[in-house]
Amino acid sequence: MHIKHLECSFCQRQYPPRQLHNVCTECGKPLLVRYDLQRIAKFMTKQTLFGRVSTMWRYREVLPVRREENMVSLGEGWTPLIHARSLGASLKMDQLYVKDESLNPTQSFKARGMAMAVSMAKELGVKKIAAPSAGNAGGALAAYCARAGLEAFIFMPRDTPRANIIECELSGAQVTLIDGLITDCGAEVARRKDANGWFDVSTLKEPYRVEGKKTLGYEIAEQSSWVLPDAIIYPTGGGTGLIGMWKAFDEMQQLGWIDEKRPRMIVVQAEGCAPIVNAFLAGERFATEFPNADTVASGLRVPKAIGDFLILDAVKESGGSAIAVTDEELISGSRQLARTEGIFASPEGGACVPALRRLIDSGLIAKTEKVVMFNTGAAVKYLDAFESTDRDARDRDALTEGRPRMRVL
Repeated sequence: MHIKHLECSFCQRQYPPRQLHNVCTECGKPLLVRYDLQRIAKFMTKQTLFGRVSTMWRYREVLPVRREENMVSLGEGWTPLIHARSLGASLKMDQLYVKDESLNPTQSFKARGMAMAVSMAKELGVKKIAAPSAGNAGGALAAYCARAGLEAFIFMPRDTPRANIIECELSGAQVTLIDGLITDCGAEVARRKDANGWFDVSTLKEPYRVEGKKTLGYEIAEQSSWVLPDAIIYPTGGGTGLIGMWKAFDEMQQLGWIDEKRPRMIVVQAEGCAPIVNAFLAGERFATEFPNADTVASGLRVPKAIGDFLILDAVKESGGSAIAVTDEELISGSRQLARTEGIFASPEGGACVPALRRLIDSGLIAKTEKVVMFNTGAAVKYLDAFESTDRDARDRDALTEGRPRMRVL
């Protein structure tokens, strides 16, 4: 509504709004939306939010959709910030919170980004949308395209959780399974899009998914009485949510809603796919593609993120860190969240628990600090991951104890 221009996140080249854009034509990096925040601050205050709809659209002045009839919504956003008292007590922490994104439509944080991308596609006259997905993004794209009356073309790795594939198909999307990773799916979208007339909404290859994800930052601030936490622990694949929150914090400061204090942004990845962690530990600004990526947390199986430098910039500027955990640890973390807090977290969300333990042990997080962990999606879409891990654990225990392994007839 109050966009000044689009801007390349790397070379700062500017592009006009109200036109279709993917990445920067000069350097190939992501484009970001820039608003006239000085003007917006004159009529949008924290007080104007009182009584507004409890969705991400409560922040509509700092979102890109101009016309209300183009806002494609299923009620996404304004998810709870849950005080994790039991888990916190086990860690001797009084201020541990979980931002539970599994309560979004389509049961993951991907609903935010895809609601915005589809809304802007509708507003700009797009009829066909394509994207690669390792799971939840595809389900969200299919649902919002169905809601908007647009066609969706989704490319997924063949080993994507079956629940995600069924979700896309039932919502009317055309699903193509690829032997490979999400990067291979993205390459296939790029190869076919022009001939088929698709608009590509791959992660950070258009400017609007990050605008939906940035509402995470606005919500955490508002739900915390405009005082940001000391640290945010975020499971990171493509990293759009972390990049979006970092953008939101800067916007809120310019609006006069928060001060210059920032949370330490902490990336969590799986040991089987940890390109951002490796780059952080090596002191690099860009991440090398991770070879032979393999993890049960399909949302973390992103061997190369186009926004890698934006993720690493936010981590370094905030004094944060990056940590990798094993598949066994992240599944155990999901179990612990379920048993202590009743949150049936995805493997990606579960990864935050062992990461937090290590961060406390290493002194990077103090037990007196306020910490927000993210559960990015619902575990019900990952039942195969939990079952296979449980089966492997039972087999190891049986071998260790000399017992025969359990057989299912």
